[in-house]
Amino acid sequence: MLQNIWKWLIIPLIMIGIGTAIVIYAVNNPTDSIVARMLTYERIFRVIREHMALLLISMLAATFVGVAAGIMLSRPRLYYAGRVVENIVNVGQTIPSLAILALFFTILGLGFRTAVFALFLYSILPILRNTFAGIDGVDYSIIEAARGMGMNSFRILTKIELPIAFPIIVAGIRTAVVINVGAATLATFIAGGGLGDLIVTGLSVHRDMIIVTGATIAALTAILLDYLIGRVEEKIVRWS
Repeated sequence: MLQNIWKWLIIPLIMIGIGTAIVIYAVNNPTDSIVARMLTYERIFRVIREHMALLLISMLAATFVGVAAGIMLSRPRLYYAGRVVENIVNVGQTIPSLAILALFFTILGLGFRTAVFALFLYSILPILRNTFAGIDGVDYSIIEAARGMGMNSFRILTKIELPIAFPIIVAGIRTAVVINVGAATLATFIAGGGLGDLIVTGLSVHRDMIIVTGATIAALTAILLDYLIGRVEEKIVRWS
């Protein structure tokens, strides 16, 4: 039992330890007065909170809407519509995240809410695509066998299609989370806050320590979240 808990915790503890060490070193060893003003514990923790809020709100909404839309489009009556939407989603995924932020900035203006909405839309794409592909990929003979056993459409969806498609759906969520961590750094360009504030500030004043601090924390966050979601996926798949 203790060994299993340790296996779960070792990677997160390493990531958190590295991030904490970087923050402590940057705050206590500034290269000049500009870095000292920019890298304080209060400022760093504030941008981390903003970044996590951007990520959490947009991902919760995107997961709910993306999975629900993927299920709906996978239904036989909407099969051809689902194919069309899947192609549109594949094209939409090629649009740079900065372009999406700029588009909604012109419509909704500056601020945190605009950044969340743009990230929400960008995160829906891989989740919706993987949900539709996962359910669509279930062997039709399995569904026919379930119908022969008297199962209705709802039970087939919840007892057969979703469990089989679950690894693919979670893979889409993992992809969306990692993309979202990076895309959220661009929210600073529309006054959305987050770790991008440190990166852009460092670029504007030509201070590498500020840039490295913001970029490293963002990278460690992406690695940590990807690891945690992957472990949860493994546990649920084994349990099911």
